[in-house]
Amino acid sequence: MTVADPLSGKGFDGSGAGLPYAFLAAGNGSFSAFLASLDPSLLTTAVGAGTHAIDAPHGTTIVSSVFPGGVVMAGDRRATMGNLIASREIEKVFQADEYSCVGIAGTAGLAIELVRLFQVELEHYEKIEGVTLSMEGKANRLSSMLRGNLAMAMQGLAVVPLFAGYDQDQSRGRIFSYDVTGGRDEEHDFHSVGSGSLFARGSLKKLYRSDLDATGAVRVCIEALYDAADDDSATGGPDLARGILPVVTVVDAQGYRRIPEPELDTLVRAVVAARQQRPDGPYAPSGQEAQA
Repeated sequence: MTVADPLSGKGFDGSGAGLPYAFLAAGNGSFSAFLASLDPSLLTTAVGAGTHAIDAPHGTTIVSSVFPGGVVMAGDRRATMGNLIASREIEKVFQADEYSCVGIAGTAGLAIELVRLFQVELEHYEKIEGVTLSMEGKANRLSSMLRGNLAMAMQGLAVVPLFAGYDQDQSRGRIFSYDVTGGRDEEHDFHSVGSGSLFARGSLKKLYRSDLDATGAVRVCIEALYDAADDDSATGGPDLARGILPVVTVVDAQGYRRIPEPELDTLVRAVVAARQQRPDGPYAPSGQEAQA
């Protein structure tokens, strides 16, 4: 069936046949802008205003830390709905493109849909423009997408992502945080979002060092998630009985990679074993130890 130009009612060639007008008209590198011109009903739209928030599963807690040459991002696996555990194995950290990743906190369903659209946006831009969007451009695009969700956020369906990646122009890892209005800030060294972020950030402050290698940064992020789960009921710690481990990713000059479960299992079990000796976690290194 032929889809006509919504303005003229005819095909692009004026005969009533051919590709839809949106496919052939000059545009930009935004996939969502193209979709809006083709069929706005395919985009996520705000639900009608109401007095009660929808009770939907929420995801928590995401942590991220830079190291010389890249960045680590990790997320726990628990989603909650009120006082119930909605899921024990939801994934909250995703690859955005070859050199970036995004973690989600907030309303799980909307957050995952936003991430999928963000992934398509970045791929679409690269295909149309022939170049990869810069880190600043990616961060700005995610910001504008969040701003488009403001109506839902005001009804309790908020999405708060954490974006990180390897900046090829600056040869370093970068982290960007957001608020529900789309405002963004670049974070330095480390950051966390979600209900357990307060406790995770305290752990990161204690354990982070600027000279950590990738494995050390992964270990620090696992410790931070453990501390968050220790004090926040909405954050799930490692579930060794069920074999459920956090999602941990590394982005560096070689690109995005997710830590394989066998490798991650060894690191997680080492953290859990150490916690059996000292439940509150490792001591922060002294000034002399940190410099050694």
